[in-house]
Amino acid sequence: MSGTTAGPRYSGVFPVVPTIFDAAGALDLEGQMRCVDFMLDAGSHGLCILANFSEQFLLSDAERELLTARILSHVAGRAPVIVTTTHTSPLVCAERSRQAQELGAAMVMVMPPYHGATIRFGEAGILGFFQTLSDAIDIPIMIQDAPVSGTQLSAPLLAKLATSCEQVRYFKIETPFAAAKLRELIALGGAAIEGPWDGEEAITLIADLEAGATGAMTGGGYPDGIRQIIDPWVAGDKEAARAAYQRWLPLINHENRQCGLLAAKALMEAGGVIRCGDGRAPLPPLNPAAREQLLSMAKSLDTLVLRWG
Repeated sequence: MSGTTAGPRYSGVFPVVPTIFDAAGALDLEGQMRCVDFMLDAGSHGLCILANFSEQFLLSDAERELLTARILSHVAGRAPVIVTTTHTSPLVCAERSRQAQELGAAMVMVMPPYHGATIRFGEAGILGFFQTLSDAIDIPIMIQDAPVSGTQLSAPLLAKLATSCEQVRYFKIETPFAAAKLRELIALGGAAIEGPWDGEEAITLIADLEAGATGAMTGGGYPDGIRQIIDPWVAGDKEAARAAYQRWLPLINHENRQCGLLAAKALMEAGGVIRCGDGRAPLPPLNPAAREQLLSMAKSLDTLVLRWG
């Protein structure tokens, strides 16, 4: 049965690292490492790589392995790194996760198994999937509960996974009514829920913190801004946290609703962190007006990303 462990308990701001490409769509490893350095300088407590906001669905297996090795080597213990290892097959996911663990990952993040718009697996299949993964590694597993998988994960099912699979300890909740789900999950899972986390670019951050969230997995463009919300909250100054949230919410909302996964790279390109902020084809470019509004909002908040380069 899962429960509290002797290992570190991760909390705070763990933004998603975007994958950096050049103008031709090839990996830009130099830019990738500058991106990582900026995100650490901006106050990230840890990082997450190869997530959906990293365009993981546009990477080859060889590119995934290269990025995992290079980024973990470059971080070199400066902060814990979560590696996303999602795959429909439990055997492939387990192998990816073993490799990430061997390279120094602090945790893996995994969506429930799914394929396309229609192929889904029932509760028994999901339980078996995560049991296979848990048995394969010795580092924590974060379940990513996201609409993109099209799989309904009830709070009772998530709590059951936490109490039956030894390494399943963290949960990134980014579904509608996330705060209510976090409350239910914490009540049902008790000590087995080591990390109830907020997601979706922190658009519901205050509600989720009120519900008991201990971590936030956001976009990578302004960890310094998210720290301005998280830090006072952890220190017990909820009024200051709410005030900071009100300052940053227009930018958070614009990223979430108007820009999506290209927001962080647009900010990094404008600030000289990286040379090219493009996504990989077939992703369309960021709308120019949305980009202009994003940069204007970020400049008014004096975000580090626009000064770091």
